[in-house]
Amino acid sequence: MAKFTCNFISYTLKRAVDITVIMPTVTIPESMDGKVHSHIKEPVPVLYLLHGYGNNHATWGGYSNVEMYAEERQIAVVMISAENKNYVNHGGDDNYYDFISHELHEFVKGNFNVSHRKEDTFICGLSMGGFGALYHGLTDDKYGAIGGLSGAVAGMFNYDNMPIIKDIVKEKAEKGDKFPPVYIACGNDDFLIDANRELAQTFADAGADITAEFVDGYAHEWRFWNLEIERFLDWLPRTDPYANQKRGV
Repeated sequence: MAKFTCNFISYTLKRAVDITVIMPTVTIPESMDGKVHSHIKEPVPVLYLLHGYGNNHATWGGYSNVEMYAEERQIAVVMISAENKNYVNHGGDDNYYDFISHELHEFVKGNFNVSHRKEDTFICGLSMGGFGALYHGLTDDKYGAIGGLSGAVAGMFNYDNMPIIKDIVKEKAEKGDKFPPVYIACGNDDFLIDANRELAQTFADAGADITAEFVDGYAHEWRFWNLEIERFLDWLPRTDPYANQKRGV
């Protein structure tokens, strides 16, 4: 596992930004046989993983085992700091939708050996990031699958420009647009459970390929997100050269 913390000037946000990138590398078990090297034969798939309200680029790595899960499954993971701006455009120097949709993909693909294929590019997030991942995944044709964990999907943020995810789903269905495969998960004790159940049904009614998990015994908490990010990674419809090759770490 190689973990890169990057600080660079964003031409979209007009300031320095921090991101963390996890890249699968040689593991200790692999190093024991003496036949491995650090050259990556094929570009790896990539997951853009969004944080929740009050978090930053380091929080997923601090509270979950996503580094180990990614190493086992040979997938890159990109995590950004989006402040509390909900991953949408706010005008001026706070256009986070544009930053993710254009500049972030450009930076990652230009500096890391990740796949450029839509089929190998995924997005997921928790809470505020669950909203952000679903919003980007439904409005930006870059992703082969999308996921929202305990997503804040019911317009709970106090911004005039915040879209409602279920309205986007209905509009896409009315237009006959295709949906990427969608994964939704929420704890049954979470205050967002009703909104997530309703959204899952909206996806189903629209004919989307939707997988929904509503799990007893969990609220809005990291133990649940740690559980679900592993399930999400195993659910991904991967077709890359590393698919179905889970390795020891």
